[in-house]
Amino acid sequence: MTSSEPKKNLKLLYTLFCDDVRLEAGNKLSFMGVFQNILVQQVPVSLIKFAVVNHWQGEGSYLSEVRILTPDRKQPVVVSQPTRFEILPGGFADNISFFVNVTFPKAGRYVVQTLIDSNLFEEQMLTVSDVAEPEMLGTSEAVN
Repeated sequence: MTSSEPKKNLKLLYTLFCDDVRLEAGNKLSFMGVFQNILVQQVPVSLIKFAVVNHWQGEGSYLSEVRILTPDRKQPVVVSQPTRFEILPGGFADNISFFVNVTFPKAGRYVVQTLIDSNLFEEQMLTVSDVAEPEMLGTSEAVN
């Protein structure tokens, strides 16, 4: 696939935020501490370890990056190193970005961006809230 060809064969099936990811026997992945929001007693808050897991379908070779921006989108909180992954025809791939000592300076909706070949592919929101701002989380009947 050339860089000028559209990424029509690439689909991001899901993105997970979690505390850790481990490779188990049989090439299985175990996800520890999966979350969609961060609720803390006070901000700023630092996470010792934090992983963003992207599960891809399609084919081709790609360069992936993940970056987390402040709620105003003006500053990066953290940026991953670019990593190459390849998907064989009809296959799947997992791309995992690990971050250590990530500090979220204030409550808000942080923007988690996934880039493919240096171009924005998808954005997810990660809400960081302290107990003084519960309205930021919204309501959900699903397990948080």
